[in-house]
Order: sequence, then structure tokens, then C-alpha cells
Amino acid sequence: MVIKTDLCNYTEYRIFPGHGQKFIAKDAKVHFFISAKADALFHQRIKPVKLRWTQAWRRMNKKGKVEEGAKKKTRKAQKFQKAIVGMSLDDLKKKKAQKPELRQAREAAAKEAKARQAQKKPAAGKPAMAKGKADKGPKAQKGGGAPTPGKAFKGKK
Repeated sequence: MVIKTDLCNYTEYRIFPGHGQKFIAKDAKVHFFISAKADALFHQRIKPVKLRWTQAWRRMNKKGKVEEGAKKKTRKAQKFQKAIVGMSLDDLKKKKAQKPELRQAREAAAKEAKARQAQKKPAAGKPAMAKGKADKGPKAQKGGGAPTPGKAFKGKK
């Protein structure tokens, strides 16, 4: 036999036949409460989420029914190697596979070549600018002077 039950508008508990109180508001909305306590709290406008014994609080604080399958599983990020601009993936792998001493010798040779290039450039480049700031001309006045003709005054008079 199936028993028709209603839900309390405040606590969300099931109300069996013969129990509870009905309240009909001025806008003709029907509220069905499980007890006088729920009715009184509703009329005091106390939010059910603030009371620990209500279903609304339990839902808000994730208590009660927790399905194991529904929980999100975190994945570990997989390592992925991409080619760098100017170097293919094969070149990167070859460089990684080299012995550290050989790699350090190559890097040292590259640094030395760069240092030689840097020494040649300033001598052959443009002459350096004279020390100090370049002359830009007279500095414009910020404010406090006479207003320019044609400009509207936008303050209080």
C-alpha cells in the first residue's frame, strides 16, 4: 500500500497523513509544515540553511548522501615534450642523451664565441651618445598660468 506523503516547506522532512499544519498566505500559496516549530521559524523569517537540523543545511554543507562514483577523480599531469623554436624534438633528445662533460664543453665554446662577437660589435657600431639628457626644447607649463584663449572654463565661477 502506498501512503501519500507531503514535504515540509521549511525542513523538507516527509509529512505523513494526519500530521503537520497548513498555512495559506495572502497570495494563496500553500505552505505545509511538519510541526509548530517549523511554522514559527518560517514566520520569524529564519533561513532553514542556518539551522543544522534542516535538510537545507545538510545539503549546503555536503552531509548525508555522498556517492563514491560521483566524486571527481584528479588526474596526474602527463609529461609532454615539445620542440623549441630553432630546435626540433630529435635535436632536443640528442642533446639530452649527450654526456654532461661534452655538453658543458659545447656550451663553454658557444659562450666564448658570443663574447668575441660582443667585443667586435661596440668598436664597429655607432659612436655612443653624449652623457646627459638630450635637449628637447622649452618645457611646457602644466597649469597655474593664464588660460589659453578659446578653452572653456569648466569649474565653479
